[in-house]
Amino acid sequence: MDIKRVTSSLLGFPLVLIIFLIGNKYIVDVLLAVVAMLAIDEYFNAISKICKPIRWVGYVSCLSICFIHLVLQASLNIIVTLSVPAILMILFSSIIATDMKITFKDVAYTFLGIFYIVFFMMFIAFINGMPDGKILIWYAIFAAWGTDIFAYFIGRKFGNHKFSKVSPKKSIEGCVAGTIGAVSMMLIYTYFANQYWDMNYSYTYITIIGVILSLIGQIGDFSASSIKRYVGIKDYSHLIPGHGGMLDRIDSLLFLAPFAFAFFTFM
Repeated sequence: MDIKRVTSSLLGFPLVLIIFLIGNKYIVDVLLAVVAMLAIDEYFNAISKICKPIRWVGYVSCLSICFIHLVLQASLNIIVTLSVPAILMILFSSIIATDMKITFKDVAYTFLGIFYIVFFMMFIAFINGMPDGKILIWYAIFAAWGTDIFAYFIGRKFGNHKFSKVSPKKSIEGCVAGTIGAVSMMLIYTYFANQYWDMNYSYTYITIIGVILSLIGQIGDFSASSIKRYVGIKDYSHLIPGHGGMLDRIDSLLFLAPFAFAFFTFM
C-alpha cells in the first residue's frame, strides 16, 4: 500500500469538504482559479519539452474563473462563448507579433491546455453555483474520486488484465471496480440527501449517471496519461505526495464536470 497516497487522500478530503461546505460560491471560484493555475502550470511545464507554450494567456484565462458568479447570468453565456474565439485570436496574434518566433504548434498546444483545464474547470464552478450546488457537487466528486479509490485498491489486488499501454498499471478489473465503487458511493450519498436534506433524487437516475460519469472520468484519466506518455514524464509534478501533481489529482473530475453539469440540470 502507498502510505503517501493514502495520507494525502485522508488529509485532502477534509480540506475539500470544508471548502465546498463553508465557502460561498465566490470563495470557491477563487480557489478553483488557483487550482486551475497550478494545473495549467504543470501542463505548460510538461509540453515545454516539445513546444513553447504561451503561458500568460493560460494564466489570465485561469483568473477568469474568479469572475464567473460576478457576471450577470444573462451575459455569462455570451461571454463564455465569445471567449473561445477571443483566446484563439490572441494566440494567433502572438504569431504575428513575434514574427513567427511563436508557431502554430505553440498556439495549438497552448489552446488545448486552456480548453482542457480552464473551460472544464468552469463547469465545476457552474455546478457549485446551481440552486442545490453544494449537494450536487459531491456527486461529481464521488464519481471521480470513488472511481479512483476503488480502481486503485482493487486493481492492485486483483488486476490481472491490463487495460491499455497508455496507462500500463491500470487493469480491466480495476476499471470495473472503480465504476461499481463510484456508483455505490453515489447511491449511499443519495440516501442521505433524500433522507436528511429533503431531496427527492431518483436512485435509478443516479445509477445511470454514476456509471456514465465514472466511465467518462476514466477516459479523462487516460487522456491525461496520454499527454504524459507523449512528453515522456511519469507525473505532472510532485506537489501531492503519492499522487503526483494537481493535474494528476483532478484529471478525472475535470473531464466529467461538463457532463455532470448537463445531467444535473435535469435533476
